Amino acid sequence: MVPDQRAVKLFRNGRNQAVRIPVEFELPGTDAMMYREGDRIVIVPVRKRGLGALLDSWAPLDEDFPDIDDPPPGAEEVL
Repeated sequence: MVPDQRAVKLFRNGRNQAVRIPVEFELPGTDAMMYREGDRIVIVPVRKRGLGALLDSWAPLDEDFPDIDDPPPGAEEVL
């Protein structure tokens, strides 16, 4: 049994076949991926990832960084 099933009409939009997605099936965002599984077409939303999500996905570095003699701007003597 497929939950929340609804009949829809296919139509042409230029050279493309299209379908209107009913409000109860709307996807978040503005981008999606589409692929075929046998005689089914599956549409999956693409979630945009922010910098925080990218940083969380990286493994921590297991190395020490060397000390660098880098004085802050303005701390240098003017000749």
